[in-house]
Amino acid sequence: MKSRRPGVKEVGALMTSTAESKGRVAQRRRTRRAIVDATMSLLAKGLDPSINDIAAAADVSRRTVYVHFPTLDQLMLDATVGLMNVDVDATLEQVTSDDAHERLRVLVDALHRTMEESLPLGRRLIRLTVTAPPPADDQPRRGHRRIGWIEWAVGPLRETMTPRQFDDLVSTLAVVIGWESFIVLSDVRALRPAAVRDVTLRSALALLDAALASDRGADRG
Repeated sequence: MKSRRPGVKEVGALMTSTAESKGRVAQRRRTRRAIVDATMSLLAKGLDPSINDIAAAADVSRRTVYVHFPTLDQLMLDATVGLMNVDVDATLEQVTSDDAHERLRVLVDALHRTMEESLPLGRRLIRLTVTAPPPADDQPRRGHRRIGWIEWAVGPLRETMTPRQFDDLVSTLAVVIGWESFIVLSDVRALRPAAVRDVTLRSALALLDAALASDRGADRG
């Protein structure tokens, strides 16, 4: 018995549903970022903001803040890390190269300068992430700034890759660029900061080259 192929209306409905789902994920990501950015702004002014202050500054409800950050401690920590990473944003803004390899080098250098100076904060951040209640569906526990930086680094490749290939590249790079790998290499491998940076950069460039090779192989196929 032949299976029935979905009709045009069914295919259209499926595509619409998928697009709406991605739109909701993107909206949740934007909301989370708005909350963190609002908290950072209040902290930068020397304030000790409450949830009400943060909700008002982000133009969201108290409930929305708690959906994304079950505890004020978690939110304040994310915002503090964000303030420390302002230097990373400033560094990336100076880059004019469209070469993904060069962009990755700049990103790894900038991040590792920050991490080396704030390792205790990184340990606390990971502890809070592990012990935090489960987030909403499809909502990352943290790391939206890191993903944004990685997407910036490999952004020039977006037009030459399929969306799936690009997303996979960003995901694999997120494994080796960030607090988790920094702490593993520092604690488990007992590497000094300079060596941690070198291993991270080599790993990131190897993943990038592997993705590019796979993309070229697909084109030849």
